[in-house]
Amino acid sequence: MEAAQEVNLEKQAKKQSPWSIARRKLWHNKLAMISLVFLIVITALAYLAPFITAYDPARVDIMSRNLMPGEGHLLGTDASGRDIWTLLMYGARTSLTIGFICMFAVVIIATIIGSIAGYFGGWVDAVLMRFTDFIMNFPFLVFVIVLASIFRDAGIFALIVVLSALSWTGAARVVRSKVMTEKENEYVMAATSIGGSPFKVIRKHILPNVMTTIIVQATLLLAIMIVAETALSFLGFGVPQGTPSWGNMMTEARDPNVIRTQWWVWIPPGLAITFTILSINFIGEGIKDAFNPRSAR
Repeated sequence: MEAAQEVNLEKQAKKQSPWSIARRKLWHNKLAMISLVFLIVITALAYLAPFITAYDPARVDIMSRNLMPGEGHLLGTDASGRDIWTLLMYGARTSLTIGFICMFAVVIIATIIGSIAGYFGGWVDAVLMRFTDFIMNFPFLVFVIVLASIFRDAGIFALIVVLSALSWTGAARVVRSKVMTEKENEYVMAATSIGGSPFKVIRKHILPNVMTTIIVQATLLLAIMIVAETALSFLGFGVPQGTPSWGNMMTEARDPNVIRTQWWVWIPPGLAITFTILSINFIGEGIKDAFNPRSAR
């Protein structure tokens, strides 16, 4: 009986496309789905913040300084009298926006460089990979801090450019490796033999089969970009002071007195960062497992 059921499942799987199979497997991954719901809720709160809270994140209220969580201020206030719940939502908007923009920029750069290097090989691959190694060999944090300091007047835009320009190398190598494998397949060789231009072959025949790898890399990059923004802002080299972000909220934790006596100032952004990064990673792992033919159906 069990053998017959397995045969039927195999027959049904063969009738379905890889994307439909992956979608079903992802749907049944409870941890990935819970993480996705959490990320959607956080994103919705971030971009709907003006309609959810009546407080202005930039408004200083000396009479409401350092209030504990309670009526009127759900998560209390900071040393400037700003509502923590409001800062948390507006800070999520800044951190997520930087994360998403950097992620898309890095994915585009990595996909272009990785695809060209992997498909053409030879001297093209050698030149692009040596350039990639050149960027990878820079001490990332030190170089980002230096560039962020130089272009500090440009604000968030400078931070996005710097993070995007220095974060594509690992993803480019992954894409290159996958493209090199895909281009050896018969359907790619057939498309090339009938006169298909290299970029048309890459776009129509290789990239669709590399897309799952790119998506998994994108989730990883989103988490890395959010952590990078938080770390740089915490050190004073990221989002300009006065602009709400999770990293700027965490700067309060540099004061030992705040850590000891004002837990409501730094614990909420800390938890928000932690759960957001975990949810993104769980979503990435869920996508990876969903497209893995060896994983359980």
